[in-house]
Amino acid sequence: MAQLTKAKEVVKETLLGSEQAEDVILSAQSKATFTQNSKMDAETGESYMGEEEFITAIAPESEDYHKIKREQYAILFKVADRKGLGKITISDWGTFENLLAKPDAEYEIAFRLFDVDRTGTVKYDVLKKLYEANKGPDSIPFDWNCEWASLYSGGKKHRHDLTYPQFSQMLRGLQGERIRQAFHFMDKNGDGYIEPEDFQRIILETAKHKLSDYLLENLHTLCNISAGSKISYANVRAFQNMIREMDLVEMIIRQATAQSTDGKITRTEFLNEAARITRFSLFTPMEADILFHFASLDEPSGRLGLSDFAKVLDPSWRNPMYNAFAAPINPLTTGQNVLHQILESAHHFALGSLAGAFGAFMVYPIDLVKTRMQNQRSSRVGEMLYKNSWDCAKKVVKNEGFKGLYSGVLPQLVGVAPEKAIKLTINDLVRAHFSASDGKIWIPHEIIAGGTAGACQVIFTNPLEIVKIRLQVQGEVAKTADIPRRSAMWIVKNLGLVGLYKGASACLLRDVPFSAIYFPTYNHLKRDYFGESQTKSLGILQLLTAGAIAGMPAAYLTTPCDVIKTRLQVEARKGEATYTSLRHCAKTIFKEEGFKAFFKGGPARIMRSSPQFGFTLAGYEVLQGLLPMPGSEKKDAPHMGVAVATGGLPGQEGPFSFLRSKNALKIILDLDAGFGLSGKEPGRHGWRTLNKIIGGKPAQ
Repeated sequence: MAQLTKAKEVVKETLLGSEQAEDVILSAQSKATFTQNSKMDAETGESYMGEEEFITAIAPESEDYHKIKREQYAILFKVADRKGLGKITISDWGTFENLLAKPDAEYEIAFRLFDVDRTGTVKYDVLKKLYEANKGPDSIPFDWNCEWASLYSGGKKHRHDLTYPQFSQMLRGLQGERIRQAFHFMDKNGDGYIEPEDFQRIILETAKHKLSDYLLENLHTLCNISAGSKISYANVRAFQNMIREMDLVEMIIRQATAQSTDGKITRTEFLNEAARITRFSLFTPMEADILFHFASLDEPSGRLGLSDFAKVLDPSWRNPMYNAFAAPINPLTTGQNVLHQILESAHHFALGSLAGAFGAFMVYPIDLVKTRMQNQRSSRVGEMLYKNSWDCAKKVVKNEGFKGLYSGVLPQLVGVAPEKAIKLTINDLVRAHFSASDGKIWIPHEIIAGGTAGACQVIFTNPLEIVKIRLQVQGEVAKTADIPRRSAMWIVKNLGLVGLYKGASACLLRDVPFSAIYFPTYNHLKRDYFGESQTKSLGILQLLTAGAIAGMPAAYLTTPCDVIKTRLQVEARKGEATYTSLRHCAKTIFKEEGFKAFFKGGPARIMRSSPQFGFTLAGYEVLQGLLPMPGSEKKDAPHMGVAVATGGLPGQEGPFSFLRSKNALKIILDLDAGFGLSGKEPGRHGWRTLNKIIGGKPAQ
């Protein structure tokens, strides 16, 4: 007898967790999460989390909840609040975190929710009462005294409590029974058929939290797969089987399309591949018909690709332009593969050229001001032409006219096109090399990709810069000296090939760190701040903002290198010292003008580089959407390092504890999609009066 009692205690502790704080092991991250979201009890001085704080901790506002309402996470507060006090201590939080780490956490959370007495079993009457108290107000009736329920809990005269394994298995089959009863309720004539609107209501109440918007909006079209205008029970059951096995369906589709020469499959090929992959989970002809029916609504065709199935398979699918399952068409030969890569690189190069020219033209006047400010040597007493960047701009317009702000713009546009194209293309190629199949990339690899892009562009940057700079500064001496204006071609001929690469070391010193800072910052701003993902594409304003913000630290931190480069490349005037090397230039500037001289034109550089790269990268990504590569499907997938997974099934994104909590809610919502959203607000008040609902003493 003692051994039996001990065994019960072990089972109870396994399911309910230990009540002793010292048995709870908290990681540093768990402690930090609790500390960040907790508040202090004025009376006891103890830190705790209330319901709102708990929701914030377990369901961050930045996560994607799909069809689950964020407020429904309050349901889980009852599980964490083991003592029913309406607050969670650090011990309670540790127990809940440990629970989330269990391999069967989802079902155990559901079990603890309904085991209100903490006995290690769920009373059938409690389950019924809690369901009735928390279901949606207009839900389709469900008979808990049906024969199916009696198989799990026994008949009315011999009802028994449900153990954890029994309860879990009952939940597993609950959705199917709900659909069966709902169909019987809707079938008023008893002829085995219901109206499309009735079928839509059934699925919305039983599986809305698991399906895509596209599928939910087109449920009524299921009647089109048969001759009549109504939906049979066979149709409903086939549909339910398909959504229940959605992961398996996706694996079969991915495998079949990967073996297809054009990346598309027919219904027959799907069934053949299913027969090869599975041994027992065979799909019926009706189930295959339903899958292909919904996948081909937008584009009726006998052959469908992953992009067609995306709107059916992926519950996060929202936008018709979103192509989460896009995969490249399998190349037939190695030669075709090489040709395709060459054409793709040429396409990226052309788009990068257009985007680069656009960005350079938009900010060229600021660049001209920046160059003249950096070239101004404060050591020449009485010859200070400009007080600041604004004064410089005004004097340029006054002395040279508005066109003076665009002195040297033509070679800039000609040269910046390949420069920016190389930078963008190389960054893409190196990122793609280091990126994992899910698009993730290690930060040092991001820095390497950006730095490599900056180094490769110097082959075009340096000749462009030296010609542009000499054109930009010659206007300021035209009024004071009898010096004829020189054309870009004259400067090129005068400098020669070697002269065009004067100051190349300084150019490398500037462009490599600039790109190494810029590209990682830009990508993290898009992904982490603006929330770009495979399900969310950013607008032009967001792209411009991300590009502009990323350019600020990159531009200012590399200003000293830009000052040195400018001084080396500008032709020295009479009475001015000629710099012999990068080191000599830096030492001379520091000795004669001080440390502040290295940041001359810094604000103008920020005002130029920041919006220029914002315009360039925004234009690059917009052009990729407007001018896709001929012969390829138009994608709305994020560029610049946010890759699309094309291998196995993509995993869910987000913190692991959040994913386990979300999965647990998916199981609980199989009871009713509106669970926790009724007028009684079970997440806020209903669960606190839980014991009162079942006839016990209310929690304090």
